[in-house]
Amino acid sequence: MRCSKRWYSLALASALLCGGAAQGQGMSDFGKREFDANCASCHGLDGKGKGVLADFLRKPPPDLTTLTVRNEGVFPLSRLYDSIEGGSIASHGTREMPVWGWEYRTQARGSFAESPYDTEAYVRVRILALLEYLSRLQQR
Repeated sequence: MRCSKRWYSLALASALLCGGAAQGQGMSDFGKREFDANCASCHGLDGKGKGVLADFLRKPPPDLTTLTVRNEGVFPLSRLYDSIEGGSIASHGTREMPVWGWEYRTQARGSFAESPYDTEAYVRVRILALLEYLSRLQQR
């Protein structure tokens, strides 16, 4: 188990470190793809909270480009991770944003049902890639 966690950590680090290089070569940006597929419909392609579904929500989605500014110059990585993963949210009854941790776990079960895999590593990689992309969207 220890070796597999090390392997996942190395894979994650490689994916995140190579993200910028992949962009320059016209390759896929995993964090942006994750954002476009799961977040842009509410938060907008630019992350400013003006997605096509924003008008249908009870509470307007926040502008994700000002997270660092609103947090005194520090990107709130841990708070965002918890919000996206959703496991620490006490009540889901009034939450409009999907609990992506649960969604990613469900997708992993469907995709890797016949193969050995680490569900939590799968969830972490997807959320961390999304957070890395959100950090690039921040106003400076």
